[in-house]
Amino acid sequence: MQQILLLHGALGSEKSLQPLKELLQNDFEVFSLSFQGHGGSELPSTDFTIAGFASEVIAFLDDNQIESIAIFGYSMGGYVGLYLAKHFPERIQKLFTLATKLNWTVEGSQKEAAMLNPTAIKEKVPKYAASLEQLHGENWEALMHKTAQMMLNLGQNPEVKEVDFEQITTPILLSVGDKDAMVTLEETIHAHRKIQHSQLLVLPNTIHPIERVDGVEVAHQIQRFVLDC
Repeated sequence: MQQILLLHGALGSEKSLQPLKELLQNDFEVFSLSFQGHGGSELPSTDFTIAGFASEVIAFLDDNQIESIAIFGYSMGGYVGLYLAKHFPERIQKLFTLATKLNWTVEGSQKEAAMLNPTAIKEKVPKYAASLEQLHGENWEALMHKTAQMMLNLGQNPEVKEVDFEQITTPILLSVGDKDAMVTLEETIHAHRKIQHSQLLVLPNTIHPIERVDGVEVAHQIQRFVLDC
């Protein structure tokens, strides 16, 4: 059976992708993981980096004796997937990204990082704060600070650069919602035109949060792309 690894987004965990995992399990052997510091795991002392998350994926594959695998990456998970496709192409059979920001700029990263303010979130959207605490435990505020710093660092020095797009040979499907307020259709199309073996998918009436995405449709598109059906 075809194997697939699901990679979650920033401030998520493998639990965030559990509904999608259940939709795929009849057609795939599905794996998932939570990046370090997510899902209640211990926060590292060092900064978050995409390269660091990619190393965790490689270690996971090695631990599970998986030579190569298809990957679905949501948001930040898709960016990690692209990093892997560039630096470890022999480990990635195909990559399906959803709602992955591809054009990191100083101004854009500052805007995104400014929204990751635990104090403001606790005051203005306490239900969201409570959900983050439930998902990540008492360290959720520190996790948010580390994520914000990673975004600022990506604005200064993107870990997948435009020149990297042109060197990626892994078959990739870049998908984005037509109503995504974080990831633009334009940046997704631009990357699609740069990556040799890429396809583009625009999901109608779809915003950024994975909880608001039509999981049945995404599962269908994963099956179509990965299994060539």
